[in-house]
Amino acid sequence: MAIVIPPYFTIPDIELDERFTASGGPGGQHANKAATRVELSWDIGESVVITDHQRQTLTTHFGPILRVVVDDERSQLRNRAIAEERLAGRVRTALTPVKTRRATRPTRGSQRRRVESKRQNSQRKQLRRKPGMDD
Repeated sequence: MAIVIPPYFTIPDIELDERFTASGGPGGQHANKAATRVELSWDIGESVVITDHQRQTLTTHFGPILRVVVDDERSQLRNRAIAEERLAGRVRTALTPVKTRRATRPTRGSQRRRVESKRQNSQRKQLRRKPGMDD
């Protein structure tokens, strides 16, 4: 099944490598016999569906091969679906452009609130002091 990563691209099955192995943990005899652990890998360097800019971005984040390993569930089918979701999520997150922060000046109201808060804290701490000789 191809992995769709909107709005960027779709990774075809031929570019994905799936391996199934026995997963450890709870499950009794089922866990010892069934190959439910899924290792899903995608060779970013050899992919034909991404642009050079996307390839550079993904390689910077993950290296030449993106690998996802899932053994959360007892079902191989469910683990495969989780692995596909995680791979798509990681790619989507890596390709989402980071918004640059624009520096803004504090508003008059926020400056007033800050000064008022400082004044109240100062008064509170003055009341905590021991009385002096002149008090």
